[in-house]
Amino acid sequence: MSAADILSWEPEELTRVRISMAPPLRWVNSYLLRGDEGVTIVDPGPRSQVTEEEWRTAWNELGMTPSDISGIVLTHHHPDHYGLAGYLQSLSGAQVFMSRRAHEESMRMWGEGSGMNEALLQLYCKHGMPRVWYEQLPLHLESFLPEVTPDPVVTYLAEGETIVMGGRNWTGIESAGHAPGHLSFYDPERRLMLCGDAVLPQISPNVSLLPGSDPQPLKSFLDSLIKLGAYEVDKAFPGHRNPFPHFAERTRALLAHHEERLDRIEAILAERDVTGFDVCAALFGLELGIHQMRFAMSETLAHLTELVRRGRAAEIGNPDGSRVFRIQGRHESSAK
Repeated sequence: MSAADILSWEPEELTRVRISMAPPLRWVNSYLLRGDEGVTIVDPGPRSQVTEEEWRTAWNELGMTPSDISGIVLTHHHPDHYGLAGYLQSLSGAQVFMSRRAHEESMRMWGEGSGMNEALLQLYCKHGMPRVWYEQLPLHLESFLPEVTPDPVVTYLAEGETIVMGGRNWTGIESAGHAPGHLSFYDPERRLMLCGDAVLPQISPNVSLLPGSDPQPLKSFLDSLIKLGAYEVDKAFPGHRNPFPHFAERTRALLAHHEERLDRIEAILAERDVTGFDVCAALFGLELGIHQMRFAMSETLAHLTELVRRGRAAEIGNPDGSRVFRIQGRHESSAK
């Protein structure tokens, strides 16, 4: 960790600590806010020996110890945001805050008795993913367990509830699509938004269809963008990349991006019946590692599900249990 990884914004009274994570993102933004209530950490990052050492270095640089931490706030359940929460809680005794739905999602993914590994494999298999890909999934998903251990004891925050961070009131805004139960935090007095991964300045947040989770994740994401875009924001502090001022403009750009992708997928369906994996390969290619392929496949299925919901496509079941997608109105006889 270098001095560039710790950066403070004095007018906004918060500090960013860049915590390492796997490529391609390379780091996640953790934020520290100091007030009379103590130090609040927002999204501490994934757990590893490297990130534990990064936090020790950051505390030394900032002149604090874990005992100064009064709260750990999580925007959502993904390992790069949630992962260190339990470990930091064990060091500090601080409360960990997140939404009830986000906590449910963390248990769905990594809780005792989770069936996600097998359920995701079955989902991808029926949508045409070749064995060479889906047989990599169990080991890949199990690799996240050390990043999220131990589980924290969680206090729930609800939509519209206010939490004091850095001596100021921040209001929780719940959204979905990227992660069910995602909480952004808004300071209306200074028009600041801690937006986690709900809105990112340079990349489009992944929107994934996952077994047992939100059945319409893209619709949820688009609705959330409209909701968040209505707030007056002078500066947004995201989970990845740098703070940015054009918050409402960025929500509109993301809305347009997904409409364009839906149009592109519809054009693919116009040619012939296709599996979800066929569409995934056409959109994202095959030069991917298993992590990016998982994101690509689930994002493709989220878009196909939205096309079906809008009546622009149909999902067809085959006798062997596999599924294909067809543009709405094109009959089987004309598809051969």
